[in-house]
Amino acid sequence: MSVFIDTGVFVAARNARDINHKRAVELLEKAIRGEYGGIFTSDYVFCEAVTVALIRTGRPDIAAKTGQLILAMPGTHMVFVDEELFKDAWARFTRLAVKGLSFTDCATLAIMDRHKIDYLLSLDKGFDGLVRRIC
Repeated sequence: MSVFIDTGVFVAARNARDINHKRAVELLEKAIRGEYGGIFTSDYVFCEAVTVALIRTGRPDIAAKTGQLILAMPGTHMVFVDEELFKDAWARFTRLAVKGLSFTDCATLAIMDRHKIDYLLSLDKGFDGLVRRIC
């Protein structure tokens, strides 16, 4: 079993004012304990998470702590988007943007397919019907 952790979980876990803060912390704790198997995320999620954290809070320290959380999370495999994943993500984006998925979301789907990742740890309902989401 394996899980890919999406942007919103990391951002909410490091922002105590986020409405999903408590749930995000619980989800990450379960992931660290190995309850979901192998843990994956991506360089795109990292980029999006630190940027969103900075924009939502206006606090560089929270953005930095969000990045540090991702980089220091035990057992996490950081997937770097290569040319093939980029092209796959673009093809998906051209079909799924109408449903509200971002390019990063589409890269996540491409990564999950390539690495045969079972579940997505995400607070984003936009993934429903596309992957098995734990929220």
